[in-house]
Amino acid sequence: MKRVYRALAALALTAAASLPAFAQDLEKKNIELGVGGKPLLYYLPLTIAEQKGFFKEEGLTVTINDFGGGAKSLQSLIGGSVDAVTGAYEHTLRMQTKGQAITAVLELGRFPGIVLAVRKDQADKVKSAADLKGMIIGVSAPGSSTHIFAQYLMVKAGLATDAASFVGVGSGASAVAAMQKGEIQAISHLDPVIAKLEADKAVKVLVDTRTLEGTQAVFGATNPAAVLYLKSDFIAKNPKTTQALTNALYKALMWIAKAAPEDITETVPQDYWLGDKSLYTQAVAANLASYSRTGVIPESGQKAAAELLTTTDAEFKNVKLDLAKTFDGRFVAKAREAVK
Repeated sequence: MKRVYRALAALALTAAASLPAFAQDLEKKNIELGVGGKPLLYYLPLTIAEQKGFFKEEGLTVTINDFGGGAKSLQSLIGGSVDAVTGAYEHTLRMQTKGQAITAVLELGRFPGIVLAVRKDQADKVKSAADLKGMIIGVSAPGSSTHIFAQYLMVKAGLATDAASFVGVGSGASAVAAMQKGEIQAISHLDPVIAKLEADKAVKVLVDTRTLEGTQAVFGATNPAAVLYLKSDFIAKNPKTTQALTNALYKALMWIAKAAPEDITETVPQDYWLGDKSLYTQAVAANLASYSRTGVIPESGQKAAAELLTTTDAEFKNVKLDLAKTFDGRFVAKAREAVK
């Protein structure tokens, strides 16, 4: 029996030694993480970090809470039910105006990947965002980045933000079904939802930010998409835990940068494929350029995101945002040194 105990003790010591030094004394090892639509390619780095065991490598046990949209994951952070969120960068800006200190520590996507499309039977009369007046537009959830993006395009086209009706359709099969059943006339959404609708010839694409060119055509610069963000006081109290989270997701970014689309498809859960493995692989290939290469949010991207909000939300018209407080680059700098 003593030999068994010695063997178990030796295994425990070996396991502890295999962790990074800081991971052995993390302030908080069990993390609740929020996301709004985990199967979307917008959040692919999160799934890769989970599936490849990168969180565990950093000494973390991460429970992922998948909400109906990014706005809901933000609410869960503010309410205290999650510790961290992978969500849209603009949420850090929005919360600053409300006196809530939220800070991004890692960029996951360097452009949004959001597509505005119209139902095929509406294509003859809807040529641009200016023609969306009075239409029913599906978005992942009200207040989420897909909603704000559609409003931005409408305002740029001379319409008011409430000139159309917005309906939350979720982030997977439910979004596809809403368009197929005729419940919505247009959609502002992400892959694989858009890829599936395109393959079914159910929509005509009007605006596409899945490419650098498409993003620059809309914003004039790159525009940060999903990021890892946390409450600023959590970061201050838990720097080692924040570093571990950053390292794990940075590893995922680096893995994605080297992986073939087929390898990514095999890594994610099969229900992400929406019933079509080949189509999902094509969608992955079309979105690979959108993932951050450095994990750093450039100043031009921060300004583009701020301009999006000042355009769509009256609360931002006369507000001076402190962009420096919305991104803390210390953790990704360390991650780049640690993850070779």
